[in-house]
Amino acid sequence: MSQQETHGFQTEVKQLLHLMIHSLYSNKEIFLRELVSNAADAADKLRYEALTNDDLYEGDGELRVRISADKEKGTVTIEDNGIGMTRDGVIEHLGTIAKSGTADFFKNLSGDESKDSQLIGQFGVGFYSAFIVADRVTVRTRAAGHSADEAVLWESAGEGDFTVETISKQTRGTEITLHLREDEKEFADDYRLRSIITKYSDHISVPVEMYEEGTPAVEATEDTEAVAATEGSWKAMNKATALWTRNKSDVSDEEYKEFYKHISHDYTDPLLWSHNRVEGKQEYTSLLYIPAKAPWDLWNRDRKHGLKLFVQRVFVMDDAEQFMPSYLRFVQGLIDSNDLPLNVSREILQDNKVTTALRTAVTKRVLGMLEKLAKNDAEKYQSFWTEFGQVLKEGPAEDFANKERVAGLLRFASTHTGEATANVSLADYIERMKEGQSKIYYIVADSHEAAANSPHLELLRKKGIEVLLMSERIDEWLINHLTEFDGKKLHSVTRGDLELGELEDASEKEAQEKLETESEGLVKRVKDSLGDKVSAVKVTTRLTDTPACVVAGEGEMSTQMIKLMQAAGQDVPESKPTFELNPEHPLVARLNDEQDEQLFAQWSELLLQQALLSEKGSLADPSAFIKLMNQMLLASVK
Repeated sequence: MSQQETHGFQTEVKQLLHLMIHSLYSNKEIFLRELVSNAADAADKLRYEALTNDDLYEGDGELRVRISADKEKGTVTIEDNGIGMTRDGVIEHLGTIAKSGTADFFKNLSGDESKDSQLIGQFGVGFYSAFIVADRVTVRTRAAGHSADEAVLWESAGEGDFTVETISKQTRGTEITLHLREDEKEFADDYRLRSIITKYSDHISVPVEMYEEGTPAVEATEDTEAVAATEGSWKAMNKATALWTRNKSDVSDEEYKEFYKHISHDYTDPLLWSHNRVEGKQEYTSLLYIPAKAPWDLWNRDRKHGLKLFVQRVFVMDDAEQFMPSYLRFVQGLIDSNDLPLNVSREILQDNKVTTALRTAVTKRVLGMLEKLAKNDAEKYQSFWTEFGQVLKEGPAEDFANKERVAGLLRFASTHTGEATANVSLADYIERMKEGQSKIYYIVADSHEAAANSPHLELLRKKGIEVLLMSERIDEWLINHLTEFDGKKLHSVTRGDLELGELEDASEKEAQEKLETESEGLVKRVKDSLGDKVSAVKVTTRLTDTPACVVAGEGEMSTQMIKLMQAAGQDVPESKPTFELNPEHPLVARLNDEQDEQLFAQWSELLLQQALLSEKGSLADPSAFIKLMNQMLLASVK
């Protein structure tokens, strides 16, 4: 028997315990759901391990979870005969939170209890939820396949530390005893526990049992027959059949929602789900959920995602990412295949034909769910888009086969609505296209305001042509992979050629040519003055209220793409913009009349810097620009 050791909790555990005890008070009974869920997982894991090592069952293959209460002592005990834990496992799993990005998660907490409790719900609290109702928790556990004297006793009052010692335990599995706080003794009542189990654990495929007392014998009377005594026994409180194996018509919405919470450890109801059984060439069942809220670590690269994998109803692995493309990493659920081997590993899944076929089918199923939602409930789809839209934008680059379908699900802000809300689909845009319009026009900028007020939109606004306004970091990357939709090419309004096609009438083309001829002298003077700061100087009719702008030439990178690559630490070849002047603007007319070559050069430089600032949102040397502008202002005052 080893001596008792005391260990300190990881800092994040202390924070989590404090938050839970204070923030999750409104829904205390979830502690039982979390602990039963963990116990069922332990049974699933043993069942899987025993496929290759039957000895782990130790002669007892009837897996189950048992719950009992002691009113006098004020305790609740949750016991399972699952996989169990070793001493190292206990210290690791019950003393630390091994989630990447945990520290960032705690930085996001606001101190507002109602908001924080939602965040904690997304974090998934598992075992530690015991401290919502208990002021002391005792865990006795032994790992399957280990000897009776290798069991472990873990105990903590949920403050700063916990103790661990080696004990003897005849049966494998884990037994958790909660010593309830004085004001939580209601949970030491059999009837109360029964109602919670029925509410939260009906869908769990392992029997969740409670002890039913026997009844004494009743002797016969003139009016009644004799009744024999019954012995007390453990009885299952839940249906104990895997929810996804039942017929859809037999499963209530409440049961689907509770099952979602069981597999996702999310506290909020899902947005929608799809339960499907496929027979024929392939046989599998899928149960897929779209969450209502994005998980706190959605953008963490190390975050595990994917579906739970079952083979012929036997749990095989969590987070089987092979079945779900990365751009759908928010999808929760499971897949139960009849066509994969029971001992399948992640490596085998990687290049397995069955895996590829299942991934294709499941991806189409999710896209179908989202298309249906977008068609039937625009408001609900908008709430989905707000949470997960940026992730979906990764789709066209990642999933060539479904590029058009994913593109149909995208939403953008637009000059048509005048709002910052991204609620315009590409199909909406095409429906409103003007007669003769063959392209979908868009602009990518640093912010919605920068996009909406860009000088590049001036001519298009005047002509009543709609432009999609994009301002998220991923947009430029998206547009590089999504070049057309429904046969219509996407065209950036910041490109050198606006390519208005039939939208430009003959008189406008004539006016442009006349303007170019009349401005040849001005264009040459400005180019000579600016030298190699620009690749070319042109006159334009795209501007109405702005004196000048810069555009990207054919085959050149856009400003946003350059920023994206620089942010990723990549070297970007130097590119010089094309400088376009609006000869009808008073400032350009003033420039044209300037005879002093030095002043002409300064005005040209000022207009170029203004155009660069408008396009990029920043300048390489802002102080030189301010100095030049002040100099020009002072000169004009004189």
